[in-house]
Amino acid sequence: MPVDPKIADLLAEAERIDPRPLEALSVAEARARGGSVNAAPALAPEPVAEVRDVITDTRPPIPVRLYRPRSGKMLPLLVYFHGGGWVVGSVAISDPFCRALANASGCAVLSVEYRLAPEDRYPAAADDAYASTRWAAEHATDLGVDPSRIAVGGSSAGGNLAAVVTLMAREHRAPPIAFQLLHVPVTDHDFGTPSYRTNGTGFGLTLAGMTWFWDHYAPDPKLRDEPYASPLRAPDLSGLPPAHVVTAECDPLRDEGKAYAARLLEAGVPTTYVEYPGMVHGFTSMAMLVPTGRTAIDDMGAALRRALT
Repeated sequence: MPVDPKIADLLAEAERIDPRPLEALSVAEARARGGSVNAAPALAPEPVAEVRDVITDTRPPIPVRLYRPRSGKMLPLLVYFHGGGWVVGSVAISDPFCRALANASGCAVLSVEYRLAPEDRYPAAADDAYASTRWAAEHATDLGVDPSRIAVGGSSAGGNLAAVVTLMAREHRAPPIAFQLLHVPVTDHDFGTPSYRTNGTGFGLTLAGMTWFWDHYAPDPKLRDEPYASPLRAPDLSGLPPAHVVTAECDPLRDEGKAYAARLLEAGVPTTYVEYPGMVHGFTSMAMLVPTGRTAIDDMGAALRRALT
């Protein structure tokens, strides 16, 4: 189906406000704008029982923000990695999404301020994602969470990091991860898929924009083939935690997310796959104005509840 009319209006308004494509911006300009486009108001920040900023004692130290939807109870935990092509995005920008997901799931959410490129290129973000997940498991008591019910999840580049963490945890046999939530994830660097050809321009995130992100994160093409950069290229996905994979119909990343879900299923990993029709890459950030964005957040919360509670 065609892109949702409301989303089309929001993208047109964003184009009117700032017509510059991402690839024409400096890193500083892209960070100031918040990413590929600034298409809609962010989610309204929802109240939660507790928000706590912590610095891990890893090397290097990593800032994290803990959201607890209710107090006085040992909760499951989602370690969450924000999107932004490994170059933009932050804990602050993803704050409304993390609050909404904590409330929808009943899980504590630990949002990770991993290092960004180009100041810190691949594999810095992946290393931070794994280190923060391991730290969370080791400090579960301090965080008030159950170490046997820890999930990892992320959006876009953060979905890439979540998938990579499961590969790292399998290799190192720690920490135990009960579930993975992959929201419009980057899983490969193949720009020739049908979804790139169909959705590579005009839908917010573009082929040129993704090329710009990859060029900053992993400029060496040989490194992009490594499974910790492109998890779809991992030779074996068996033994990974159950997964919930979310894609959007009008997203250039749709096909690689779908392919990763299929690979997980082929490897015997229990996996649910949901593609939201008429939606674009950042559609959940438009949830105040696009009902399907709110539906997707609630669906992801339900998937976490089923898996962890």
